[in-house]
Amino acid sequence: MSTATPSPIDPQNIQGDILSGLPKKTETYIFFQISDDVSAFRSQLTHLVPLVTSTAQVLKDRDAIANHKQSKKPGLVEISGLNIAFSQSGLTKMGLTDDVQDAGFKAGMLADAQALGDAGTTANSKFDPNWVPAFKNPVHGVIFLSGDCHATVSKRVRQVEQIFKVGAHDATIHEVLRIVGDVRPDKESGHEHFGFLDGISNPSVQGFDSAPPPGAPAQVQPGVILLGRDGDSVPVGSRPSWTLDGSFLAFRYLFQLVPEFNEFLEKNPVQLPGLTPKEGSEFLGARLVGRWKSGAPLDLAPLKDDPALGADSQRNNSFNYTADSTDFTSQTRCPFAAHVRKTNPRNDLKQAFGADVAKNRIIRRGVQFGPELTELEKKEKKTQNGRGLLFVSYQSTLANGFQFLQKSWANQETFLGRAGVTKPGLDPIIGQSNTDPTLREMVGSDPDHPTNQLKFPQEWVVPRGGEYFFSPSIPALRDTIAEAVHIAA
Repeated sequence: MSTATPSPIDPQNIQGDILSGLPKKTETYIFFQISDDVSAFRSQLTHLVPLVTSTAQVLKDRDAIANHKQSKKPGLVEISGLNIAFSQSGLTKMGLTDDVQDAGFKAGMLADAQALGDAGTTANSKFDPNWVPAFKNPVHGVIFLSGDCHATVSKRVRQVEQIFKVGAHDATIHEVLRIVGDVRPDKESGHEHFGFLDGISNPSVQGFDSAPPPGAPAQVQPGVILLGRDGDSVPVGSRPSWTLDGSFLAFRYLFQLVPEFNEFLEKNPVQLPGLTPKEGSEFLGARLVGRWKSGAPLDLAPLKDDPALGADSQRNNSFNYTADSTDFTSQTRCPFAAHVRKTNPRNDLKQAFGADVAKNRIIRRGVQFGPELTELEKKEKKTQNGRGLLFVSYQSTLANGFQFLQKSWANQETFLGRAGVTKPGLDPIIGQSNTDPTLREMVGSDPDHPTNQLKFPQEWVVPRGGEYFFSPSIPALRDTIAEAVHIAA
């Protein structure tokens, strides 16, 4: 344990996906178990550590990409990245028994599945979620590799396989699942499979990011994301010193039922004067999400999409739900249950209740997976090919971050309730009800009839697994995890 004040953030020490995000057009996640030859694994890990991409390297890579675009050169810059994270069972397997002071991480996501609202069955008092088999057994760690194309990533994958002798009789890791994600093509780049621009509301971190534009949420302290820094909810000295500048990684394997979602919008258009049925359906989608597909927020563009606003990074995040500040019961601009409002209520809680949400912020990464909709799927309005989001979030405390957002905000029909609107409803996109998905509903979808309930026939985002990991700093990987200083007898 250490009580010393940490030195300023050093981008060389932090894995690159956390604060800056690994640049990518494609990303491969390799989930693995460590063999019983733990000593050999940790010895081989010393050869992987030099390949781990730091935040400093990501910043250089992003500069290279920007220069490439500015010079209007053809093609993409060949860039790859590699990060690694371990579950509690993985740390325990390696003999690292220090208490990292996070109950959710120690228990693992499988134990948390029912509380997260995931669908499943219960027998003999044991809950069995509807997950893919790989995540129902111990997953010790994940290595994820990003790049400009599949060929670039494949080179890095082969390096990893060689280091750990994958495929040989003395391999030190056993791959339990490999998932490939790809940024969607052409004009859909940056948009998730429902079609909405994604990843535009990550918090700005003090000591690393430049100040956010006027009107945007204030910066968060680095300890909201990084362990051991100012703002970490766990007191300084309570966690092992080697956890400094690490971050807890919540991974979710989320399938999206896109044709079914689109059909629901088509059947339930918001009916306002001057709107065609198609426009009414697009408006309903925006009301469910809280943004138009372009990324323009309803709080700034309440009745009509504004693609220029959505594409402007200096404006598309500069709102705090203050437009209706004189009437906290008004959902004219944005429903209280809308996805982006449920998961980041910004100034809402401070306006109405004096509460601050800074400690609950997360940094979201991840990537889409699966093919684009086929013509048959569009015609039959039924999903036939698996697609969705490989969700990743980083936070210093899971109970304040991902767990809180999912359980206390997205899954709670009373969250953001206030006089006149006591039950806004579940988050229509990621809100989960493992008792009966057809019981999900919300109010506020129609601005002219804000108390009318809108019932959802099913969930359109279906969790099929996940795990809580710890993404250590690069010095911790090099000096504590790869070099066996805490090996159990």
